[in-house]
Amino acid sequence: MRMSRFAALTSSLLLAASAALFGAGQASAAQADFGYVALGDSYSSGLGAGNYDGASGNCKRTTRAYPALWAAAHSPQTFAFTACSGARTGDVLSSQLGPLNSGTDLVSITIGGNDAGFSDVMTTCVLQSESTCVNRVNQAKAYVDSTLPGQLDQVYNAIDSRAPAARVVVLGYPRFYKLNGTCTTGLTEGERAAINGAADYLNAAIAKRAANHGFASVAGAFTGHEICSGSPWLHSVNWLNIAESYHPTASGQSGGYLPVLTNAA
Repeated sequence: MRMSRFAALTSSLLLAASAALFGAGQASAAQADFGYVALGDSYSSGLGAGNYDGASGNCKRTTRAYPALWAAAHSPQTFAFTACSGARTGDVLSSQLGPLNSGTDLVSITIGGNDAGFSDVMTTCVLQSESTCVNRVNQAKAYVDSTLPGQLDQVYNAIDSRAPAARVVVLGYPRFYKLNGTCTTGLTEGERAAINGAADYLNAAIAKRAANHGFASVAGAFTGHEICSGSPWLHSVNWLNIAESYHPTASGQSGGYLPVLTNAA
């Protein structure tokens, strides 16, 4: 696993500042260079957090998303935010990698959920029977076994090729439901358990393919803040804005995803 280049940068800046203080030299401008590129799907673009940038169109990028929050807190010299709602692995490869280069120091990404059929799984489980829901979850898990690993490898290899010195942080997805909680979603406990199990299954597959980078689980950060908990950081079904359903709120981005990226970067 690669050393965090952000940590290395911080150390070098502290050393340079000390040297300047004692008259031993001046920090080079190059030492202050730090480039961050945020890739991925709606969990990275910030769908569900509101305050969307109109210029991002259907990508639904927002300053409330964890990449923008991290950049605001750490002031990298360059920050490219190409994550897009609805993105699949092929979309990352075709339209998100442009800002990557040999000077990129940090890359973050969430990807794989749309390839595995996340939206269709949730639609099936909300509208159809428990047995149909579980069957659709099992179909998604079969896709995760058979097809998703190769797709993830293509993405990670492309990032490595374009930004060989970067620290790559691959973030996972939260579990959606607090089991045995107080819930009015209309789903059965069996459906909620199947959906949580699918999230764990997907995360395990992503973690395995991202072994040469840094997989950062967000499940722990969202524990106690799932749907059906007393303080959810995820939208349940939102019939007025269906796209935001099952996505992190602004609190989920700032309280869930942001600390995980900060610790991993």
